[in-house]
Amino acid sequence: MSSPLPSVLDLAPVVPVVVVDDLADAVPLARALVAGGLPAIEVTLRTPVAVDAIRAIAGEVPGAVVGAGTVVTPGQVDDVVAAGARFLVSPGWTDLLLETMRGSGVPFLPGVSTTSEVVALLERGVREMKFFPAEAAGGTAYLKALAAPLPQARFCPTGGIGPASAPEYLALPNVGCVGGSWMLPKDAVAGRDWGRVEQLAREAAALSAGATCR
Repeated sequence: MSSPLPSVLDLAPVVPVVVVDDLADAVPLARALVAGGLPAIEVTLRTPVAVDAIRAIAGEVPGAVVGAGTVVTPGQVDDVVAAGARFLVSPGWTDLLLETMRGSGVPFLPGVSTTSEVVALLERGVREMKFFPAEAAGGTAYLKALAAPLPQARFCPTGGIGPASAPEYLALPNVGCVGGSWMLPKDAVAGRDWGRVEQLAREAAALSAGATCR
């Protein structure tokens, strides 16, 4: 059995956000990411094979910490945890979804995009959150503004972040990691160029060197 995770935000500077269209790609893609130094892999529930992809990665890729993203219903929580997901990420939250994720026994990052949502989660004892959609919701300036009044909140910003902007987020004191998919360009995945994916993952993993305020 896998041991519990202390915090998703501390596993790696970047959490790859993965959309698996072909189940055959799940394991080699995950192996390339892990080999490149990105063990936390968020498989989004946007395709019919997503749950099976989580199951395959959990069972066949040593070193991978596979999680489920785009979790929006309590039923999905049950399905992905049964498949082997070790963390959960949602684009937003309701009290019902929050309590289901809390009861799952695995770490979770509920999505927020406003100060009121952050305060509401803190009131409910949740301190680690996904900031989504990061760039559209105010980017680094917004998160920097939250740090002084709400220092107890920590974030994984996701949405519109790339290799150029990621270091700016990682330098913020209230950011533990960022989510993104730039290390998975569509042409590389379509061509099954896992060597290229591994190299891009290695470059993303190295971004922590510039994050002086983690």
